[in-house]
Amino acid sequence: MLKDLWAVREAVREKNPLVYNITNTVVTNFTANVLLAAGASPIMSEGAAEAEDLARICSVLVLNIGTLHTRQVGYCLKAGEYANKFQKPVILDPVGVGATAYRNITAGQILQDVRLALIRGNYGEIGFIAGTAGQVKGVDSADSGLDLTAVKKMALEYSTLVVATGATDYLTDGQAVMTNATGHELLQLVTGTGCALTSLTGAFLAVADEPQLGVLAALAFYGAAAQKAAENSKGPGSFMPKFLDALYNLSYKEFKKAAEDRVALLTEAATAPAPLEPLTVEGEL
Repeated sequence: MLKDLWAVREAVREKNPLVYNITNTVVTNFTANVLLAAGASPIMSEGAAEAEDLARICSVLVLNIGTLHTRQVGYCLKAGEYANKFQKPVILDPVGVGATAYRNITAGQILQDVRLALIRGNYGEIGFIAGTAGQVKGVDSADSGLDLTAVKKMALEYSTLVVATGATDYLTDGQAVMTNATGHELLQLVTGTGCALTSLTGAFLAVADEPQLGVLAALAFYGAAAQKAAENSKGPGSFMPKFLDALYNLSYKEFKKAAEDRVALLTEAATAPAPLEPLTVEGEL
């Protein structure tokens, strides 16, 4: 499996997918740098007037609700509509959902109106959307556990891949569950590493023949790069530039060493669980 995952990583370098990001103001620069280091091409946008043009030419659209405002919400919905029209995959990062009513309403509207290829969040965010009362502290998860049955129901309900990231990452299409345990705790001490990971999964998904394998490749690669960067880091300040270097320089030998025995297919197949009630929150955008 590791060779297949690495093949996706190499395809990102070769094909240089254009990742169209509508993201939050805190992470724009870091996200763009992560994509560039990995071999993808980022474009960051805040103007709804270019939604149709960018959706037409991009490889994938990433919607991130980290720093919400009314204009951005409308833009996310419009860009999602155009990406669906042009059959481009759309990824949602529901940053902080569960923390405020506004975020809950926004996430619910996107889930209702946009056909998604992937939802990527931490345990708390994914748990909230899955209806298991995930706890979110600001934009950080306060949950240490995850209800996989509920997450699988969520994937089936929204007909999308779902990734819940934490000490172990869980990826499911509603039936098979894949896990990834590469990574390092220093990722938690650098702003924007989760958001950048979401955009990177977009780049990998866009070039992969099998979307689920592409997402798993992104998770494993990102975590392996973090492990390499942490080896010679004294803290988060020295970790961040070393992490970007690792994303650029990581070899297959280093990837294999970091990922071996840390990537697995948890469940080959499962009987489809009962549908999950869609996320509904009273209020208007």
